[in-house]
Amino acid sequence: MRVSKFTGIAAGIAAIAALAGCSAGSGGAAATPTGEQKVTVWLYPVIADQAKHKQFWDSTIAAFEKDHKNIKVSYEIFPWANRDQSLQTAIAAGKGPDLVYLIPDQLAAYQKSIQPLDNLLSKDRQKQILPNVKSSVTLGGHILGAPILTSAQPLICNAAAFKAAGVTDYPKTWDDIKALAPKFTAKGMYVLNYPASAENTLNLTFYPLLWQAGGAVYDKSGGVGFDSAAGTKALTFISDLAKEKALDPEALTTNVPLEQTAIARGKVACTWNNAVTEVAPFWGKDNVKVLPPLTGKKSVAYGTVGSLSVLKGSKAQQAAAEFAEYATSAKVVKPYLKEAGYFSALSGTGSLYADDPLLGQVEKYVPDTTVGQLATSSRALMGVLAPEIQASLLGQKSPADALKSAADAATPLLKK
Repeated sequence: MRVSKFTGIAAGIAAIAALAGCSAGSGGAAATPTGEQKVTVWLYPVIADQAKHKQFWDSTIAAFEKDHKNIKVSYEIFPWANRDQSLQTAIAAGKGPDLVYLIPDQLAAYQKSIQPLDNLLSKDRQKQILPNVKSSVTLGGHILGAPILTSAQPLICNAAAFKAAGVTDYPKTWDDIKALAPKFTAKGMYVLNYPASAENTLNLTFYPLLWQAGGAVYDKSGGVGFDSAAGTKALTFISDLAKEKALDPEALTTNVPLEQTAIARGKVACTWNNAVTEVAPFWGKDNVKVLPPLTGKKSVAYGTVGSLSVLKGSKAQQAAAEFAEYATSAKVVKPYLKEAGYFSALSGTGSLYADDPLLGQVEKYVPDTTVGQLATSSRALMGVLAPEIQASLLGQKSPADALKSAADAATPLLKK
């Protein structure tokens, strides 16, 4: 899983917000269906192998329809690129799907177009959802999606790089990183990976540091929260490392294919924004060390959640929810998760990767991850914050000034 990219953030989120109240239909819960119900599902290529992805959904639908004679399910797989534009257009035209795959910030953006699952998802299923996962799909006290997968981004380190630097102890805290940095720079290596170009999502770069410092993106009233003592501490920590040449300078300004990076060349000690499956081919599996997230004030990592959401415009809400509950059940979703390299969002599933020395270690940190706070402005806020963080890392602004500038630019985005 590479650091996600996004484009047209501010414009895209504004369009979503404008469309949020334009969902087709009345927005009330669907009446008990009679006769044949047709459910359309919009999906995205979670499994990279297109044939295997299609095979999973074909077999899942066939098994579901066998036991639900009055429900017919069809699906389309869309590319990740421009997915919001396609969904916005469909919702505005009253031609949206019944069920759609969404991640947490999209749940916030489309909140007014999503039918809450509080009374559509069984109570047993709701109890099975991991507490941190449940909070990531809950907004305004309502469950907005049936979780199908989750991830975890703990700290991973390259044992070969540590050996080359003559370092035997792995870092646990920010102070450990500061102490280790000179030992790696002395050997022409970097203590951390930090991709800072503005198209990278802050979920995998700055936000984990902000959370580790005890801070938050938003304050309790929904205003700017990152321009705080915790935010300044987090940005100072990473900016000081950049100043000391302990971060790859190329990664601060440019996105290049992973195979061309210092990570692939074995020049980076640790990272939390790459997956073990990404780095293993370059480092060698035996050199990949999975560790707890770094601790500033606390230890916390980012983990995404993918879920299936019922749209208010659906004329088959109950049928769509029935399929969502079936498709995301532990017994059904296991092969999907293992093929894609993700983790279960449900308790009681057991370890999916007990026989995998890398993913089995990452899996242990799933309950300790977060997606942060859900807000309609999430992506737009990243659009104004990321360039300021980059300016601090490049030494163009102090951490405090960078966060103040971002806060000034973000405040209008947060006004209701």
